[in-house]
Amino acid sequence: MKTMRNHSAISEFILLGLSADSQIQALLFVLFLVIYLLTMIGNMMMLVVIKADSHLHTPMYFFLGQLSFLDLCHSSVTVPKLLENLLSEKKTISVEGCLAQVFFVFATGGTESCLLAVMAYDRYIAISSPLLYGQKMSTQICVGLVWGSWGLAFLDAFINILVALNLDFCDGQNIHHFSCELPSLYPLSCSDVSASFTALLCSSLVHFFGNFLLIFFSYVRIISTILSISSTTGRNKAFSTCSSHLIAVIFFYGSGLLRYLMPNSGSTQELIFSLQYSVITPMLNPLIYSLKNKEVKAAMRRILKKLS
Repeated sequence: MKTMRNHSAISEFILLGLSADSQIQALLFVLFLVIYLLTMIGNMMMLVVIKADSHLHTPMYFFLGQLSFLDLCHSSVTVPKLLENLLSEKKTISVEGCLAQVFFVFATGGTESCLLAVMAYDRYIAISSPLLYGQKMSTQICVGLVWGSWGLAFLDAFINILVALNLDFCDGQNIHHFSCELPSLYPLSCSDVSASFTALLCSSLVHFFGNFLLIFFSYVRIISTILSISSTTGRNKAFSTCSSHLIAVIFFYGSGLLRYLMPNSGSTQELIFSLQYSVITPMLNPLIYSLKNKEVKAAMRRILKKLS
């Protein structure tokens, strides 16, 4: 493997960010600081509520707690650097720091993709086999599925970054983005990017599309099971347990897959997709799961009652 210092003719990149106007940057700093604080508070509250209320000690909320922790990590990979650059005149990031950010964006994003697939499978088992749910989704199995999600995602990130370490950067320093993502680095490379691009394409197809297909087929079975329920009340109750997860899937995959499949151009649309899955979605997930979930709202009321 090449060492970091031999890997590049330049030592740092310049993140051009979202705007060159200083007044707009100041407004964006306030906006994204508020979003980041809401993300931290919302996801930490979900972790506390799930931990503190015994009614939520079930597989569904175990996975939801993991999702909240993951959103804390995923948001923290990019937003602090974004905030720093919005206030700084010198919007630079070292080559090593940039590649580290690429790795952790891959790792946390990939883990979330796996976890959303695991949560879809959990909902399928809960609706199709309620009597065997405790047996099929035991604590040991749940922990194994979570560790498997983290392991697969970090392996995927490691393979991609290992191939990317062979890229030489000497064609420029300007990244038309607010963070380091692998597609944004290709135009800056003066070496052949085909191996890295192939690894990225394969991981996107196998990892993200594979998980998406698992989610899709889980929901095909879920919908089939729900439609076979005779009572309207039963159907509504079954669907309500899936609606929050389905919204989270749409937000994550709708923006994440489009970002990595579209040509790298630094366009406004490209930046919006990146903001959606790396900044906005981690803030929205706790809102989606708390506002649309009666059990979470009831748990919050119980905790507030104890505190008062």
